[in-house]
Amino acid sequence: MPIDLASGAAWQPPDDWRRVSVIDAHAAGEPLRVITSGIDRVPGDTIVAKRKWAQVHLDGLRRGLMFEPRGHADMYGAIVTEPVTPDGDLGVLFMHNEGWSTMCGHGIIALVTVAIETGMMSSRDIIRIDAPAGRITARAKRDGARVTSVAFENVPSFVLALDETVEVPGLGRIRYDLAFGGAFYAYVDVAQVGLGLDATGYRGIIDAGWRIKKAVMAARPVSHPFEPELSFLYGTILGGPARDPGANARNVCVFADGEVDRSPTGTGVSGRVAIEHARARLAQNEPFVVESILGTRFTGRVIRETTFGPHRAVIPEVEGSAHISGHGELWFDPRDPLREGFILR
Repeated sequence: MPIDLASGAAWQPPDDWRRVSVIDAHAAGEPLRVITSGIDRVPGDTIVAKRKWAQVHLDGLRRGLMFEPRGHADMYGAIVTEPVTPDGDLGVLFMHNEGWSTMCGHGIIALVTVAIETGMMSSRDIIRIDAPAGRITARAKRDGARVTSVAFENVPSFVLALDETVEVPGLGRIRYDLAFGGAFYAYVDVAQVGLGLDATGYRGIIDAGWRIKKAVMAARPVSHPFEPELSFLYGTILGGPARDPGANARNVCVFADGEVDRSPTGTGVSGRVAIEHARARLAQNEPFVVESILGTRFTGRVIRETTFGPHRAVIPEVEGSAHISGHGELWFDPRDPLREGFILR
């Protein structure tokens, strides 16, 4: 008797299984899994409070959604919440293999694309998003029903240190800049570690980025002027010359627990333009095009100067494109010993 594929596709799980609906997308190659149902309202009067609650109460679900067998070591996700500000349109909590991030630029680009193209949100000129790092203002460019690109005005971005050095086991003395673009990154010229910024050097990039991150964290405090929850080093960005004459630089970001961003990294580009502006190499409103490990691009620019606590800062804008790649429902069998997932590299 032949197998009945239609019957299998129509099967529904038992009532005690958890069911979570998702839409998958990517921005410049970096994935974003948007959770559309299956999670109750996240309590908290602020997005930072919601993030704290999620860290305690949703971490097993995060692992199940991000890790294998439903995801992979470099998966990224987003939970959309109600806004927590009077003029906000939505709130967002971003998650990855290590935990819950404070801000995600590629995630903003992908989330706005998903929200508009699927009808989750009506088309509008400005979308105000409450993220743990602060208010994000996004603008979508459209061609009919399609979103061709998203530009977002990020939180104040600033340089914490220039030309500091740290001893890194196995790499020697490394010079780095330290900047905030929604999260803190150590920026390092890749020539210091003798690697190429492409897929052939992928494993070496992870190793070098992780070593540098740990060394910087051990060597100095990384302090946000207002939010202790944001006072940590999120990742290392290895930079070098662009491959394409139409770009200014190439960035590869190693963040969280050894994840490699396939995109140029929206928050990383924000910190990068803050560094370039502080070094008087980038004028206000001048585009700064950054390539990723795949050669995909984001464009950053300084749209105005400001101050942020004791720091001279800039308001950056980052623009890029995203594409929807699928949708589905993920199931969690309470009897499955691997329901919270695992990671193998």
